[in-house]
Amino acid sequence: MSAKQHVLLMLEKNKGTSVSGAKLAQDLSISRNAVWKAIKTLQGEGYAISAVPNKGYCLSEDNDILSNESIMPYLADNLKNVKLEVHKSVTSTNTLLKELAAAGAEEGKVLIAEEQTGGRGRQGRQFYSPPNTGIYMSILLRPKLTVEDALFITTSAAAAVAKAIEMVTGCEAKIKWVNDIYCNGKKVCGILTEAGVDFEGGGLEYCIVGIGINVARPVEDFPEELKDVATGIFENRMYSADLRSRLAATILNLFWEYYREFSGKAFIEEYRKRSFLIGKEIDVLTGDRTEQATALDIDERARLIIKLTDGEIKALTSGEVSVRVR
Repeated sequence: MSAKQHVLLMLEKNKGTSVSGAKLAQDLSISRNAVWKAIKTLQGEGYAISAVPNKGYCLSEDNDILSNESIMPYLADNLKNVKLEVHKSVTSTNTLLKELAAAGAEEGKVLIAEEQTGGRGRQGRQFYSPPNTGIYMSILLRPKLTVEDALFITTSAAAAVAKAIEMVTGCEAKIKWVNDIYCNGKKVCGILTEAGVDFEGGGLEYCIVGIGINVARPVEDFPEELKDVATGIFENRMYSADLRSRLAATILNLFWEYYREFSGKAFIEEYRKRSFLIGKEIDVLTGDRTEQATALDIDERARLIIKLTDGEIKALTSGEVSVRVR
């Protein structure tokens, strides 16, 4: 890490408390001048750092900028070496990580952005990703799975996100099969999983899990076409300044816990109990055809079990579903 990164990590660990320039210099084995230059650079990047005479430098508790250094203190010990990159603005974290995957990047690379100018959702839709109000994250995996088992990646990510939202924010989170997270009846998170296929081996060459979360966004800030269906977990910025960092870290902690024990499929029950489709009448869109059905269950292969109006039972591995409006 650079001197700036080391200084920021120390200030994040002591947020709201002054740390003397002498202590920073001694603990980081750098000069006082190097500390001063790092502080000036960070202040120029928007960090609210005050210099208190005879006390040192203090990072404001209200500082709400996502960074490696703000997220790392909340990562589990076995994830401290995760290859994490945090950016102010990117076109799309999924697009950038796919390029890195194709170039040979190792499993465990994680990109997080404060803003996406070309965020993408399923079916080629745009994912609205304005600055400083959400978490836009992509994770690179190189799983030893068949293409048919790729659905487990999305469902485990959804279970991790929903559980993390509940743990960090206290908001009840529900899952709409297969990849959307809802709070208070509206969508707060979408998950886009994309894969490169090893045609010779018949498995996955790599898999990119893209997670976009609306953390703090009032309804009026959404584009007109999204106001009735999307919201933020919070509709204002009245939450602790480190909440987004804690949420990002908790998602990573839970997701990698599920991923390391993938064969046990512990995430399936977490996913199933948060489903808001089970027992409801739904519309199933396949291509240009819509069928009416009742959602019965999520099975052990993460498929949605439905009963059509003619009594036929089907197991869905993909498709668009929505709760039927009476």
